[in-house]
Amino acid sequence: MSENILEVINVTKDFPGVRALDTVSFRVKRGEIHGICGENGAGKSTLMGIVSGVHPFGSFEGQVLVHGKEMKFRSVRDSEKVGLTIMHQELALSPYLSIYENMFLGHSRNRFGIIDWDELIVRSRPYLQRVGLKDRPETIVSKMGVGKQQLVEIARALSKNTELLILDEPTASLNDEESEQLLNLILELKKEGLTCVMISHKLNEVLKIADSITVLRDGESIRTYDARTEEVTRAMLIKDMVGRDMKHLYPERTPSIGETVFEVKNWTVYHPEYHHIKVVDNASFHLRRGEILAFCGPMGAGRTELMMSLFGKSYGSRNEGELFVKGTKMEFSSPRDAIRSGLGYVSEDRKSLGLILIQDVKTNISNSSLKKLSRYGVVDSFAETDAAERYRKSLNIKTPSVLQMVRNLSGGNQQKVVLSRCLLAEPEIFIVDEPTRGIDVGAKYEIYCILNDLAAAGKCIIMVTSELPEAIGMADRIYVMNEGEIKGSLDHDEATQEKIMHMALS
Repeated sequence: MSENILEVINVTKDFPGVRALDTVSFRVKRGEIHGICGENGAGKSTLMGIVSGVHPFGSFEGQVLVHGKEMKFRSVRDSEKVGLTIMHQELALSPYLSIYENMFLGHSRNRFGIIDWDELIVRSRPYLQRVGLKDRPETIVSKMGVGKQQLVEIARALSKNTELLILDEPTASLNDEESEQLLNLILELKKEGLTCVMISHKLNEVLKIADSITVLRDGESIRTYDARTEEVTRAMLIKDMVGRDMKHLYPERTPSIGETVFEVKNWTVYHPEYHHIKVVDNASFHLRRGEILAFCGPMGAGRTELMMSLFGKSYGSRNEGELFVKGTKMEFSSPRDAIRSGLGYVSEDRKSLGLILIQDVKTNISNSSLKKLSRYGVVDSFAETDAAERYRKSLNIKTPSVLQMVRNLSGGNQQKVVLSRCLLAEPEIFIVDEPTRGIDVGAKYEIYCILNDLAAAGKCIIMVTSELPEAIGMADRIYVMNEGEIKGSLDHDEATQEKIMHMALS
């Protein structure tokens, strides 16, 4: 039997107007953890789609070998039959079904067409124990946190007798503690003989657990490192990914901060369903012209809920407190009111709340500014296209055309489309929630430059981020939240990760 459980040889894949993969080759040895790194649009997810049968045989050139034999997968079901399972970045669980129902959905055994549900509950327990999930198998998935849902996905993969598990950005939506637990689980599964391929933008995580690492750039396989025999550094991976050295992860900036433009006093937000529960409790802060203000804190601290409630009551059953824009007290009854008053909001969930995936780039960019692009109630298609082209060039959105469906863009380019829509509305105050989540270091740097340029132009920016180095590297001031309360604030010069965590947990 071949020592390589998986071999990809000279794979080329074309989509309309773009070559996604160009003669890509790499090998995964049995029993190892193989990392796949690359910028957004490098072809990582497309490559794994070919390996797992998402893109069927015949839609690409080249070979995929499993156990030394060429495979001609027509669907994901075909790849699962030979022991390959892919876990996508967006969880593929039914929120209304229980843990055990999700685990065996699509591959449950039946007798004469009848499923023995009690048997499935019993069969689910060893897999749940194996991944360290202590919840009852009957627990409804929607009642669980994202970290636990990831464990359900892995338990489901193990229940299919998986030999090779492909993980696409498995920690993108997890906090630091949940990410650490998941990485430790992957290492434990490796000891049990499971082979893993892990796609991730978090290079520190890849370096921590990977035995070998393949770097993709612009659809080509640049290099494969053997992390067991050579010292691989983050700087080496970044250079291979972006094609240049990046000495500074955060662009240099000399702030020019002016008067207070946005102020919130004693802001309290109540849960949308449980109306007596305070999600945000008595929060007060201010934002000055030309300033980048970061909000940090653990998952569930109330940061997103605070920002959504300020943006036209987009969250909560009700809210209390005062909101001032340029010294004038405001009351927004809808996001439209907030936009008219100079606020712009970029959601942390770009696919569900930030974009309309079945529409093209042009339409997604213009959606919030149709009145500006209309004459006598009719949208001027030429003005709309011109605006979209302008932002495609200025933000370097990698797409063959503004008529391309936005769902076909990489995560980093989708984020630039969301930013473009916000910029076209010309707000004075930008609220950006997790602006770099799930995107690579090159795209992150570009977005940091955009935010810096906005601040230099006198705009005001609130950045919600779970990445403490990002907050420290970008913000002029940092507010720390936990359990719905603002615990304190730190100036740029005094902020450290230790101080932020101490303040959050005090």
